[in-house]
Amino acid sequence: MKFSVFQTSHQGGRAKNEDRMGYCHTPEAALFVLADGMGGHPEGETAAQIALQTMAALFKKQALPVLDDVGHFLESGLLMAHRQILRYAIDKGMPDSPRTTLVAAVVQNGEIQWIHCGDSRLYLTRNMALLTRTRDHSYAELRESVLTKVGELNRNVLFTCLGSPARPIYDLSSPETLNMGDRILLCSDGLWGPLRDEDIVERLTQGEVESVGPALVEYAYKKAGKGSDNITAIMVDWQEEAFAKTERAPLSDDFADSEDFTTTISGDLLNDDDIERSLDAINKALRREQ
Repeated sequence: MKFSVFQTSHQGGRAKNEDRMGYCHTPEAALFVLADGMGGHPEGETAAQIALQTMAALFKKQALPVLDDVGHFLESGLLMAHRQILRYAIDKGMPDSPRTTLVAAVVQNGEIQWIHCGDSRLYLTRNMALLTRTRDHSYAELRESVLTKVGELNRNVLFTCLGSPARPIYDLSSPETLNMGDRILLCSDGLWGPLRDEDIVERLTQGEVESVGPALVEYAYKKAGKGSDNITAIMVDWQEEAFAKTERAPLSDDFADSEDFTTTISGDLLNDDDIERSLDAINKALRREQ
């Protein structure tokens, strides 16, 4: 599996950075995750970090060296991350739980599949054009017929996230075959907010990701001005025409401060009892590391 990747996070004009990002991979599968901790609620950065750690832990357990069912992994990982955030809030006696968006993508067997909740986005480009992008879970992204009913006041307010009392609403994509030179971008709203999709695609597809990445983030920061939100991005350049099988090798990762803990997951999409048992295993492993 051949790809190049660039990731960065800019604090922007905010007092602290509540975004988190990371990726990990085996020779035959890769996971990319980005979470944007939500302001207006306590410890958004903690919610984002919990989401990354939970997804990374499941991937490290299951990608041996590929995932048996990518869609199942993405859905179950998102729900486990949501429950883990709620448990953190309960354990700390918090009157309001931390909350975060999440966008996560898995690449294996020459295909990409992703899941997202909130307004952190994934862009997929091909031949210097936008192939697809996620649609935000905000009123601004609903159909106009719905917008006329809710009005203009809260167009940009999210109606779902991880960590809220309600079960999160999320979208899971179908698998998409990757072509040589495809570009993948996961980003927080600090990047896409001040820019048009056309600007993002044009700048994303010009040059190597190692140079394109910093330039795109800096461009978004300048466009937003001093009031810029946190700007976080993971950019991937796919460098294979077709999936090429490789020998199994140890897992490598690039998740800042992620813990090496294990969990269990099996069968169909996890129900509440399954999630609770898995979270117990995660928390026990974390306590052993402390």
